[in-house]
Amino acid sequence: MSTAPGANRWTAPGQPLAPFRHPAFRAIWTANLFSNIGAMIQSVGAAWLMTELTQSHLLIALVSASATIPIMLLGLFAGAIADNYDRRLVMLAAQTGMLLISALLAVLTYLDAIGPLALLALTLAVGAGTALNAPAWQASVRIQVDPEDVPQAISLGALSFNLARSVGPALGGVLISIWNPELAFALNAVSYLGMIVVLLRWKPPRFSPPRTPMLAAIGQGIGYARRAPAIRKVLLRGLVFGFGAAGYQALLPSIARDRLHGNEIDYGLMLAAFGIGSIGVVLWVSSWRRRFGAETVVSVATAAFVVAQLGIAAAETLATALPATVIAGAGWVAAMTSLNVAMQLRSPEAILGRCLSLYQAVTFGGMALGAWAWGWLADQWGLSFALHAAAGWLALTLVLLRRFAPMPRRDEGRIDQAPGKP
Repeated sequence: MSTAPGANRWTAPGQPLAPFRHPAFRAIWTANLFSNIGAMIQSVGAAWLMTELTQSHLLIALVSASATIPIMLLGLFAGAIADNYDRRLVMLAAQTGMLLISALLAVLTYLDAIGPLALLALTLAVGAGTALNAPAWQASVRIQVDPEDVPQAISLGALSFNLARSVGPALGGVLISIWNPELAFALNAVSYLGMIVVLLRWKPPRFSPPRTPMLAAIGQGIGYARRAPAIRKVLLRGLVFGFGAAGYQALLPSIARDRLHGNEIDYGLMLAAFGIGSIGVVLWVSSWRRRFGAETVVSVATAAFVVAQLGIAAAETLATALPATVIAGAGWVAAMTSLNVAMQLRSPEAILGRCLSLYQAVTFGGMALGAWAWGWLADQWGLSFALHAAAGWLALTLVLLRRFAPMPRRDEGRIDQAPGKP
């Protein structure tokens, strides 16, 4: 695989920026960054528009979780599609579909023809595109970079998302304040064009897998995960963490509006602070795993999220809430990146899409269920109670899982046992 000349100590094999030596990765990563920024601008617009359309904390939480609910419902089918068809074409279809749906959302909002249920339905449809795209995108990382660069490539994928979380929300808040949410939706539709062009020009090795009937293909992926103790641990940790972390993720628009009495710009700044916290650790999380082990990193990250949820529950002003959101961002990316890497390194290439989709379905399914649960609790007993309950869940399960389902050891269940790799 060709690499860019002049690699320095940051882009040498095994270093944090090593994947950028590969032209395909550079092009796809850059296009994905702009697409993620568009998605974050749209998410701010949708969440804030829902606060204007309804007072229901549950509906606000569900629209915030609209990217995760379809992954729970459709993720296993998306993984089977990624393993049965050309992954580049799968991504192209998903990106085109999301462009069309976002454009429709912009038009309906411009015409003032959108209601709470229509907004939720369309954001769920965009989430369905994300669910279709994600396994194909993640499974294609292995053909974009050299094997030793895969963990760093996964971390850089998280960096792209969290750079977008730093820029997109604040930009979205400003755009909504000076215009209307339809501008956010229109910009997101345009943001898909770059990725579509890059995918059309990308010529990866031909991928012609043997076709397996859909349900049989899903069964193979589930069967492999059931027989692999290391993968079962990762799935359980992802489910539990996703359920608890949803307390912060799904209730943030309500917190900004009701507890902090803020506006769309304040909400955007809180999301941007989350992204800043994520960026602060994403380049170093691979070296921390090598030095301290995955269990220590995931445990510290979970504890950080507990502290963040308690902090946001106690905050009464934006200034006191922002430090908690930075801590939440750092904990989020450290935990999620570590879980993703653990899953990738323990999944065979032939069923990689299905293994990754199973991980995403479980983890983001936990988030979707958590969004419903914590949103319902917030409607019944208030935001502070729901946030304290979510923090308590994470703290209790952390103690139990460290003892009964610890993260896999460095070489436990790995497909690639080559020494010296992170």
